[in-house]
Amino acid sequence: MSNRTKLMLLSVAALAAIGAYLLYGLNSSYEYALPRRGMKALAMILTGVAIAYSTVVFQTITHNKILTPSIMGLDSLYMLLQTVLIFFLGSGHYLIVNKNANFFLSIVAMIVFALLLYQLMFKGSKQPIYFLLLIGIILGTFFQSISSFLQVLIDPNEFLSVQDKMFASFNNISSDLVWVSGGVIVLVLIYGWRQMAELDVVSLGRETSINLGVPYDKVVRRMLVLSSILIAVSTALVGPITFFGLIVANLSYQMFKTYRHGILIAGAGIISIIALVGGQWLVERIFTFSTTLSVIVNFIGGLYFIYLLLKEAKSS
Repeated sequence: MSNRTKLMLLSVAALAAIGAYLLYGLNSSYEYALPRRGMKALAMILTGVAIAYSTVVFQTITHNKILTPSIMGLDSLYMLLQTVLIFFLGSGHYLIVNKNANFFLSIVAMIVFALLLYQLMFKGSKQPIYFLLLIGIILGTFFQSISSFLQVLIDPNEFLSVQDKMFASFNNISSDLVWVSGGVIVLVLIYGWRQMAELDVVSLGRETSINLGVPYDKVVRRMLVLSSILIAVSTALVGPITFFGLIVANLSYQMFKTYRHGILIAGAGIISIIALVGGQWLVERIFTFSTTLSVIVNFIGGLYFIYLLLKEAKSS
């Protein structure tokens, strides 16, 4: 089966999942339920595509298929920011209650952190990517430790607000934030899509890329910034989904045996839409909101991550 046929079949499955989520059990409440479901479906599509793109790109520039952009500590920084705000200002503060203000503050904090980290790490170094990953892991662990410490000290009633931020949720998403996030994600994807040919060469390695005329270091920096923006926007919109990108990216690698990033990213994006929309339908209709989508994704993703580690160790 050709890759184009596989993409078409996945697209049909994605449309079927979206149709089932939008139309199942509507009865006569079209005017109320359909717009709300449509906004949630749009948020899931945007989040899934953003995470899929950033993960595939990040794994390409790091030449490692078991890493995700969350290793840079952006998820931990998001949780630290939410914990600090609630700990010092309280859950009733404007920056917590107002979703728009919290959204923009979270995006600015994560993007500024990523840009400062990249600027410091890339200055005067020829190949800083692995050192950058090491610093990202250390900072992420540091942020997570501070968050855990503050969560132990926080008032139990306030901790409930912190707990809501720990897991990704597609319920009660502001339509304004979805449109703003969609605009940012679409612009980044349009710009990033023009770099597909360079990414195909970058996957061959630094020396080969330079010999073929591709400015390897510049492409890596550019792709890191794009990945950070997408992760920041998706995390600020719905919350952290740690292992989701790992799942969809590696499923795309297994399904599409190709080096072309245009196909790999498109496949990962469509798979992510099927997983998020279909998974949310299961959460709402089968599990009746007794669990959250992020818990299911992180559980399956954690098991899949362990499987990849064992597989990598066995092959080496």
